[in-house]
Amino acid sequence: MKPHIVLEETDELIDIRYDNVFKAVFTRDTPASNIALSKLISALIGRDITVININANEPPIDNLRDRQIRFDIICKTENGELVNIEMSLSPKAFELVRLEFYAGKLFTGQEIRGIHKTYDDLKMAFQITILVKERFFPDEMFLHTFEYYDPIHGVPLNGRSRIITLELSKLNLIVEKPASNMSAPESWAVYFQYLTDKNKRRKINEILENEEGIAMASEVLISVSKDEIEWARQLSELKYELDTQSNLVHAERKGREEERLAVARNALAKGLSLELIHDITGLDIETINRI
Repeated sequence: MKPHIVLEETDELIDIRYDNVFKAVFTRDTPASNIALSKLISALIGRDITVININANEPPIDNLRDRQIRFDIICKTENGELVNIEMSLSPKAFELVRLEFYAGKLFTGQEIRGIHKTYDDLKMAFQITILVKERFFPDEMFLHTFEYYDPIHGVPLNGRSRIITLELSKLNLIVEKPASNMSAPESWAVYFQYLTDKNKRRKINEILENEEGIAMASEVLISVSKDEIEWARQLSELKYELDTQSNLVHAERKGREEERLAVARNALAKGLSLELIHDITGLDIETINRI
């Protein structure tokens, strides 16, 4: 039975776009959490599924303090299909290649060895990522589904692996639609992006009234204690500090590397030996040869 939830403008809600909060909401051992996860995946793949199992190596969490959690959700549907779904608050430039890598790992991780199995026994695998702060595709479509196909002739392979992306940065027009006119993917996207925006609280309440899965997710989210909210806030601040530090160090190291390459190019132009350039710059001979 769908819970009746009404959010007040004064309600302080933890941001579900934090990957640890996202996982806490959708992997708790409760009917509400399971229904919410099933409804979310159903909305994004375009047909109804029921999650029956969360990977044994990725146990559901009951407390945000679990320091061992990974922030993606690996689960299996009633038909044996595999789904990896995750929230990516600050995706990096290599995100798309990363998605391709993990989609391949998810699909090929299935066991089909044995005299009674064939390739036909492989189940569909879905790598789903919700991208929060960056745009990766030039169009204005917020939902994309990718599969292998021949780009010259436009012929799909009709394979069994899919990469699905949800870009929350592309909702400026969608959020203005009446909630009753929103598709299920649009409702979920607006919910994720604007849940903590008090100016959009009325729109969120309309979505909660229309979408059972989102109402269930909110029921779980509200059950997160104030203590956990404070812990998550502290974790967020720590992650921001470490991410900033890492980005600065990366930029500094990249600058030093470019400087060494420039010195090596200049030395090569002057005819210095590879060994001498190695001694001067610290670059290995193979790298110098590629310059």
